[in-house]
Amino acid sequence: MKRVGLNNHQVRKHNKALFMNLLWRNKRLSKSQLAQLSGLTIPAASKILQALLAEGKVQHSAAALSARGKSSGSFQLPSEGEWTLCLCVKPTSIEWQLADAQLVAQGEYQHITINTLIPEQLLTEIETVWRQTCKRWPKRRIRLALAVHGQVDPVTGVSQHMPQAAWKSPLQLKFLLEERLGVDVRVDNDCVMLALAEKWLNSNALSEFCVINVDYGIGSSFVINGEIFRGNLYGSGQIGHTTLDPGGKRCNCGRQGCLETVASLSTLKQLAQQRAPDSPPPTSRQLLAAWQTGEPWIIAWAQRSAEAIGMSLYNFLNTLNINQIWLYGRSCTFGESWLQTIVRQIDFNPFDPRDALKSKATNVHFGQLDRAHQVLGIGYLYVEADPAAV
Repeated sequence: MKRVGLNNHQVRKHNKALFMNLLWRNKRLSKSQLAQLSGLTIPAASKILQALLAEGKVQHSAAALSARGKSSGSFQLPSEGEWTLCLCVKPTSIEWQLADAQLVAQGEYQHITINTLIPEQLLTEIETVWRQTCKRWPKRRIRLALAVHGQVDPVTGVSQHMPQAAWKSPLQLKFLLEERLGVDVRVDNDCVMLALAEKWLNSNALSEFCVINVDYGIGSSFVINGEIFRGNLYGSGQIGHTTLDPGGKRCNCGRQGCLETVASLSTLKQLAQQRAPDSPPPTSRQLLAAWQTGEPWIIAWAQRSAEAIGMSLYNFLNTLNINQIWLYGRSCTFGESWLQTIVRQIDFNPFDPRDALKSKATNVHFGQLDRAHQVLGIGYLYVEADPAAV
């Protein structure tokens, strides 16, 4: 295979992208910090910063980041520009967090419950949230970034399938919202939202990791070599539809015995309804509260669900050998014993060198980002779409 080196132009382009990446992560850095984090000399860092300043990609600030020695100020992303309204959208709820041009949160994280039976109602609810936000911030131009449950085509912005929706047909979210609102709209899966949040907002995230959302359904997204991996059909990371029992219960995807039919909160709700068919359907919150009070059958179910998740992860890890996993979703309420059951299943991984190389062993953690920062993650779709920023 022919190997091609980098010319001076390509090196400068790479280094500028590296500086932009560091500034998106840290928001404000001094020249010495940028040099240290990039591994470049101070003179080299100065040349890169001069180019980025001339292009309007960064701004200089007189604010010093250290009281030691003589300071030449610091550098930051431009403070002016489009703001981003970050939304996590389901047919039953909308969560949102507004962010400024530097993707710093503005105002408070908010959440509303909705009841949408047709796509038009969902579009109207999203439009209402956006218009109310614009009314509150009349001097700002505000674009949209949407995280949607289910399979999404991020290129076209089409929600292919939204599991909790009453409708089954694809919904052209990007096209229809841009037509209504006259602003740029980006759309992706809600697990991609979590992966972006971890990648850009968690300083402990590795270049390869996986996030798993265990909630109404079970979804996942993984980052390989610092990039969200989607696959050509944008269906990668569907760990909830890995088969555990070929003869098991039929899943809404059409197959039998998927992980979701064993370990999701929607399955727990179905089992609860079967146990008390004459009672009103319980909510996930009620079932989690019953677990906390020691309801035996829910405790036993939570244990089995953790074993099933661990088994799927074991197979997943043997394929990709990713050694950092972050767990999110309401099922995390099941706590440390639930987590440790998952870990014990993964411990059987013959390719995980726990004894030989502790630092490289698989680490499974509850995600540490609060919900506002999780939702903020979807705004980084705009950052990743800019070649100069990543």
